[in-house]
Amino acid sequence: MSFAPNLGIAFEEVATRHEVRTALIYPATGEQISYGALSQLVDRISGALWAKGLRQGQVAAIFHDKSPAAFAAMLACLRLGIIYTNLDPGSPWERLRRILHICQPGLIINAFPMMPCAAELEADGYLDTLHLRNIRSSGEIDPVPDYPVIGGGSPAYIMFTSGSTGMPKGAVMSHANLLWFIAWARERFAITSEDVLTNVNPIYFDNSVFDFYSAVFSGAALAPITSDQVRDTRLLVRLVSDACCTIWFSVPSLLVYLLTTRALAATDFPGIRKIIFGGEGFPKTKLRQLYEMFGARAGLENVYGPTECTCICSAQAIRADDFEDMHNFAPLGLLAENFDFEILPLDGDAPDSGELFLRGTQVGLGYYNDPERTARAFIQNPRHSLYADIGYRTGDLVYRDARGWLYFKGRADFQVKHMGYRIELEEIEAAFNSLPVVRECAAIYQKLDEGLGQILAFAATSLPVSSEELLQDVSAIVPPYMVPRRVMLIDSLPKNANGKIDRVALQALVTPLDTRSA
Repeated sequence: MSFAPNLGIAFEEVATRHEVRTALIYPATGEQISYGALSQLVDRISGALWAKGLRQGQVAAIFHDKSPAAFAAMLACLRLGIIYTNLDPGSPWERLRRILHICQPGLIINAFPMMPCAAELEADGYLDTLHLRNIRSSGEIDPVPDYPVIGGGSPAYIMFTSGSTGMPKGAVMSHANLLWFIAWARERFAITSEDVLTNVNPIYFDNSVFDFYSAVFSGAALAPITSDQVRDTRLLVRLVSDACCTIWFSVPSLLVYLLTTRALAATDFPGIRKIIFGGEGFPKTKLRQLYEMFGARAGLENVYGPTECTCICSAQAIRADDFEDMHNFAPLGLLAENFDFEILPLDGDAPDSGELFLRGTQVGLGYYNDPERTARAFIQNPRHSLYADIGYRTGDLVYRDARGWLYFKGRADFQVKHMGYRIELEEIEAAFNSLPVVRECAAIYQKLDEGLGQILAFAATSLPVSSEELLQDVSAIVPPYMVPRRVMLIDSLPKNANGKIDRVALQALVTPLDTRSA
């Protein structure tokens, strides 16, 4: 791909060059969409967005079902300089309401047959909706202007993540961030138009950024797999095999689940050449099992990167000697060439251990409509004040060895990685604290065997209430992956010498209890 100042022009160049090649392949139905057909759909939806009055710099919120029209809607937004955000249709209305309050979309785009949260959206004043199923497949296209002047620094999308105050954070990525990311991913994983990439990740989850942008902007094919298909492990394996996918990307827990349920065999994934995973640590015993199953014919890659930095900033190939140490996670290795970093030591005597501070061309623009949290996380490089050198405080604790390789050691706060999702335990606590009967509460993360874990909650209440009732109320506030496995009712939560909730004591309380995974 030659130089392109923005993603709209970049896609048009790819679509022209690869017009007859497959852009989207749906193995469950056999449907295939060529780049030429996808480009025409982008033109049609661009015209519809323009006719709706949506303009550069405004936000469109998409209920995305992984259909061709939904992917085309993302590309249409990029073409017009509209900032898109993908919404989770399974999230409780309260969380969606907070997201919409932050980004204030000028239009809701819906790809589903039935509009999610239709009554709530209408009651909250979101009356303007573009239903993608009403887009004509033929006939005249609404007039659309030539490509507007969209600079590389213009926002492309907002990806919402968990926030410690109970208010989600919307990480903003620019066109330039993503163009750099695409160039790196294509080079690092040798992606060509012959490849077929999986899309097993939810489209509102930042791992999907790799799926979509690495495939569609490289002339490769993308194989979208729905959430229902992903939950059926044997069907998932068959669909990926039928699509002849060459590159897999997911959170480790999905691969662990495929191995644990014996849904995955060494004869599966016949076309696979790369199995990429990231978003959480991969338990070594299961990683060794996967390596023994596929290592002879496919490269296994451990990737790392926060949502605030286009999802991936490092990739490290798994090697046989990684299993000499079965206690620690595989190394993160070296960062991508278009990143730089500092380690901010927690202890002055250990300069190679501390919080990772990321710098470079893939560091995003901050949090949308949230200057306070942006100012706390996106800061001037504390090493100097000679010029503007803004980077991102990841909150991830790392260690650097003599080779310069990085190793993940934990979190600087109470953020956890669960089922591949980055979760602030404080957001769960904020949900409990919003219930009138709750006096105080705390959420903890209990690690189980094979790297799995579960979220547990403790609550002291002012009125008699059952654990089931509390969980039901909280499930209306936070998405399913954040609902605790159990909530334990106690008279009061233990405190430490500073008067703060003693989380170590809470961990001790659950140690004798049933530790089966969720």
